[in-house]
Amino acid sequence: MYSIIVVPPVSPVSLVSPVPPVAREDGRGGQECGRRVRLAPGERLTFGRSAQANDLEIPHEGVSRRAGEITAQGAFWILSNFSRDQTYVVENPEGAGEHIKVAPGRLDAPVPFEFARIVLPAAGDLLTFEVWAPRHDYLGTASGLDGAPTAPAFSLDRGKRYFAVLAALCEPRLRGEPHAPLPTVDQVVARLRPGWPAASRTSVQWNIDYLAVKLRLKPGPDTAEPGPRLNGKKESLVSMALRFDLVREDDLAVLAAVR
Repeated sequence: MYSIIVVPPVSPVSLVSPVPPVAREDGRGGQECGRRVRLAPGERLTFGRSAQANDLEIPHEGVSRRAGEITAQGAFWILSNFSRDQTYVVENPEGAGEHIKVAPGRLDAPVPFEFARIVLPAAGDLLTFEVWAPRHDYLGTASGLDGAPTAPAFSLDRGKRYFAVLAALCEPRLRGEPHAPLPTVDQVVARLRPGWPAASRTSVQWNIDYLAVKLRLKPGPDTAEPGPRLNGKKESLVSMALRFDLVREDDLAVLAAVR
């Protein structure tokens, strides 16, 4: 079973022989597959400037002749950096700025992102290609155990207005802009008003304060000034919500259904 998909950009990267198994969208093999390289667990793909030494050629003078290697490991993958002086960055395009750094010479660095973008610094340019890890392995149904059920880590009701407020705060970053500024209270009011006509600055601020208490976020009143305290509270709420997947992109549907 293939578990890792490498998606090179159209240019200037090219696949060269020998290459790992490649599959077209219609399931038939061939290098003209739309350039997606599928790796089964244990298979490797090397990349770099040299066409002879790599499976994936990156013809740029700023890329090492043998720059690195990707290895499929079941439901995740590892990255080795063969460069002597360049740090590689692996970004999570769907996250809120999450990334990992793979230092020069680092071998077998595990990558935790389902969708990832490898960024190679190359003589003033930043070259990128993507790696997907769509395979998901889950624990089977556990047998019944005695005792009280485990209390939920976060108790959020997606049908409540406070959740719609939280979704509106998270929306810009969930839409693929990990460093987007958070919406102001007035912008949240405008976003929610089509489904919640009575929304106001007071009601939105009340829900933000309620969320901070519900999620146990308590900024120190002795150090937070009245002005920036609300902004800090919003940033903390969004950071926690995105870090623990309390709000996902699918949840943005609640913004049109608030009552």
